[in-house]
Amino acid sequence: MSTYQRNAEATPGSLWDRAPDHLAYRGSRENITALLGDRPGVAGVAVPACPDWTVLDLVGHLLEVCRTVAADAPGNLWEVPHADSGDGLDGLLAEWARLDAPVERVLTESPQLRHTMLMMDAFTHEMDLRAALGAEVLPDHPSYPSSLDLVVRGFANAVRTLGLPALRIEAPGAEWLAGDGEPAAVLRGHRHDLLRSLTGRRSLDQIAELAWSDAPQAWLPAFTWGPFRPPARPVEAAAER
Repeated sequence: MSTYQRNAEATPGSLWDRAPDHLAYRGSRENITALLGDRPGVAGVAVPACPDWTVLDLVGHLLEVCRTVAADAPGNLWEVPHADSGDGLDGLLAEWARLDAPVERVLTESPQLRHTMLMMDAFTHEMDLRAALGAEVLPDHPSYPSSLDLVVRGFANAVRTLGLPALRIEAPGAEWLAGDGEPAAVLRGHRHDLLRSLTGRRSLDQIAELAWSDAPQAWLPAFTWGPFRPPARPVEAAAER
């Protein structure tokens, strides 16, 4: 059994239909632009899910990651610095929009794992902004399926590295196996809560309060993986059911 396995029962038009990375990515860019365009003066607002970042910092990060992928340049996307914010928030958003065509070309002509990382990063930060600005969470966002596939894979690698037993993760309509062999427990949750837990946006106490079939303590260290670290204190509430 592999460290990661997904089994989604999707029907046409279901919430688990996978959107192409470039379309899902563009959706997050357009959503973020619309969110910020309706809220003038938000550049200096703090983003609790990203310690020490403001809205301007977050958009600068998204732009620089986009520049890196649009140029098809090598490098770890998690370590890309912020773009120069000298043109202000509007200037960053305008350049980000101008990069749509080259990004789409790279993502469609040479698809690879880092392009899904690009999409997931933009979606994660869209959710960060929504939480910071008190905006609604979109239940049907097209980035959920591929983003969850990707972050469960990273979590599964942490499960293996730590020598933990396998864990089955379930959301309505889909499930994943993280680890080797038969699962020793099941974690169930709203797909938004699962995604936020797996990307360092929920505290360990919040993760432990999800629906576990067994005591969760053994698996909690695996939620620290790659660039993700659970916050010491909650930075956002669970999704409304």
